Amino acid sequence: MKTQVSLGRCSSYRRAEVEQALELLLAPAGGMAAFVSPGQRVLLKPNMLAAKDPDLAVTTHPEIVRAVIRMVQKVGGKVAVGDSPGIGSPLQVARRCGILAMIEETGAKFAPFSESVSVRPQGSTFHQLEIARDILDADVIINLPKLKTHQMMGLTCGVKNLFGAVVGMRKPRLHLQAGSDKAFFALMLLELAEHIAPSLTIADAVTAMEGDGPGSGDPIHMGALLASSNPLALDTVACQLAGMRPQEVWTQRVAAASHRPGSQLSQIELCGIPPEELRCRNFRPAKTTDVNFGLPGWLRTPLKQSLSARPQVDRQSCALCGLCVKHCPPEIMTIEKGRLRIDYRRCIGCFCCQELCPHGALQTRQGLLLRLGRFLQRR
Repeated sequence: MKTQVSLGRCSSYRRAEVEQALELLLAPAGGMAAFVSPGQRVLLKPNMLAAKDPDLAVTTHPEIVRAVIRMVQKVGGKVAVGDSPGIGSPLQVARRCGILAMIEETGAKFAPFSESVSVRPQGSTFHQLEIARDILDADVIINLPKLKTHQMMGLTCGVKNLFGAVVGMRKPRLHLQAGSDKAFFALMLLELAEHIAPSLTIADAVTAMEGDGPGSGDPIHMGALLASSNPLALDTVACQLAGMRPQEVWTQRVAAASHRPGSQLSQIELCGIPPEELRCRNFRPAKTTDVNFGLPGWLRTPLKQSLSARPQVDRQSCALCGLCVKHCPPEIMTIEKGRLRIDYRRCIGCFCCQELCPHGALQTRQGLLLRLGRFLQRR
């Protein structure tokens, strides 16, 4: 049986338009009542990466969150909203990005993801993961990602957004365990998403993010909403809207190689607006951070610097706030004599520093062969 992915048009975040667009989006599946029954505890999991203004497209827009809260309440669900931000307290981030105001306006509950519980996802790429108790206590999970580029994975949407279920500093620990193996990290993300198994994923792509996402990219109008019971299938369609090839997105690449349902367009039933009408023609992906030319290991190792990318400090933008130093998984960043320094010999290329920098002071420096490969691809 094919997995259904619904596509809808939404040109702005005006309240009435968002509400109508979401109703139309879920209509093919039977509306919100198909996912939520009266009395059920429903957790909404938006993207609350950092304390940024919603217009910057770093976080799920508060009007999307508000409309979904109202839809769940209308069918009798008891709503909580929560996430574990990359930097800052959950309350601080929720307030700054406008989501807390919507929680208070609607009478929903705020879930700060303060307590973790150990779980063992099927597949056991990581023998044990610690995720927020709020996730496990919910009867229904509704995943509310923002469609954004991602410097490490290529794209963050339905699957990657569920990494926010891992609380606080446990995220850098998982990056460190995965090291520079992006396929290994992507497999962990897929297994985590399968363990959490959200009943519904609704992606905010009204304003998406292109370029150096997920924290320092540029907002781009896409005018779209996506919904599916399968976050991987939703991501497969999201790639189409962004004009990205599956091999450019690590979770998609690994999902296809492991024959996961929803990783191929042929496995998906599209409903609503045709993807061609919503596709973003000039979407700018994140800079490629590594390539695979099929080189043998003995040759790839000495060419590693030329075949990969690394974070580079923009001295003019760097405020020496120390957040990157604090959150660097391998702890290879320091502030010495008024300058931010990076030990590139031990850098694992996770780009957490770039993702979390509030000043956009960490850029992507590609190796020579990587830049050459990208140039040849464009010809």
